[in-house]
Amino acid sequence: MTVIWARTALLPEGWAENVRVDIDGGRIVSTTLDAPPSGRRCGILLPAPANAHSHAFQRAMAGLTESRGPDPRDTFWTWRELMYRFLDRIDPDRAEAITALVQMEMLEAGYACCVEFHYLHHAPDGRPYANLAEMAERIAAAADQTGIGLTLLPVHYQFSGCDRRPVGPGQLRFGNDLDRFTRLLEASGAAIAALPPDARLGAAPHSLRAVAAEDLPRLRALAGDGPFHMHLAEQVAEVEEVQATHGARPVEWVLDHMQPDEQCCFIHCTHMKPHETERLARTGAVAGLCPITEANLGDGIFDGVRWFGSGGAIAVGSDSNLRIALAEELRLLEYSQRLRDRARAVLAEPGGSTGRRLYDAALAGGAHAAGRDNGAIAPGLWADLVALDAAHVDLAGRSGDRLLDSFIFAGGNAMVRDVWSAGRHMVKNGRHIRRDEIVIRYARAMAELVEAS
Repeated sequence: MTVIWARTALLPEGWAENVRVDIDGGRIVSTTLDAPPSGRRCGILLPAPANAHSHAFQRAMAGLTESRGPDPRDTFWTWRELMYRFLDRIDPDRAEAITALVQMEMLEAGYACCVEFHYLHHAPDGRPYANLAEMAERIAAAADQTGIGLTLLPVHYQFSGCDRRPVGPGQLRFGNDLDRFTRLLEASGAAIAALPPDARLGAAPHSLRAVAAEDLPRLRALAGDGPFHMHLAEQVAEVEEVQATHGARPVEWVLDHMQPDEQCCFIHCTHMKPHETERLARTGAVAGLCPITEANLGDGIFDGVRWFGSGGAIAVGSDSNLRIALAEELRLLEYSQRLRDRARAVLAEPGGSTGRRLYDAALAGGAHAAGRDNGAIAPGLWADLVALDAAHVDLAGRSGDRLLDSFIFAGGNAMVRDVWSAGRHMVKNGRHIRRDEIVIRYARAMAELVEAS
């Protein structure tokens, strides 16, 4: 039995004082109010959300794509070409080292779980490794080292566009036909079987551009009771290509053909018309938002006001992982709405806290996106918890929802003191317990990448 005691904790019924949390087998078994101090003591205890969207290998590119290229206009598509050239140098050992660093940084930022949207499957020339799930096993090995909760989403990527042209240079590592993807998914399930029981498996068609529309029902079935994710309406060019091929915009097509529900998480959803936003929000599907990456790539601004107003669910993820910071993802989501609407506290409910609404939404939507029993400090759920530093200067004199407002709008990673993932105490006093060995291995992998370039 693990015992955590918090001076202040956010429970489903609201803020409470002197809270004891008892954990057994990775799950919360009880919470006790007005309890005397015992066990691991902390100042401010929160549920820790899931990071709903990650491409771990892209972390190694952080800071390397910020120079202006020769094209008149630098866009997502020019960035993608740079990414394709970069990933050819990532072998399984380097992928594992990069992934471990990413997962460590997620935990240190306050996330307890990572949803890995995994499409780097094969060798650079497109040939499968002798073990079809080699790269999935490396992600699982990283999770074993870091202790993060893992939801692995092998990605089906068959075509280079809606016209079904074959995958081209830079995409060969992603490609599978449906039969081979089915085998890869099964092998990926075996790869995570050795992890703790909170690990989950789902399935992810990359996008409407990269898979056959008639295969989506089978892909949905392959996900079983696990999460089902897909990129949707991220770029204007993507919207136009789908419309030209299918006679409908991406969100319209999904609404009319896929019966989306809470099991579904659609990533980005940036370029939606008002009626699409309202209809998709009402299905219960989660919008997987990655504000830092979306800003870095110049994607556009998600219509959060209309989405929230229609009862939509959100989760946040770090996508390209160039900056891993839970508070900053939520901050930028709100700030993008403010810049567009020239207003403040745009996503807050009347009379309510912006930070509280954003954090609650990320918890609930993240649990659905990860297919994970978490999102609250309540009996029966995984003990995914984050403790903030009550002595931090920006939390002085704060209580209740102002703690979340200060964490999101004035603070960040430096406020995170302790993190538990399914009861595994992986961050202590602001540092991952295996930080040094993870950083050393990552630095070695990066030196090899630079030497090979």
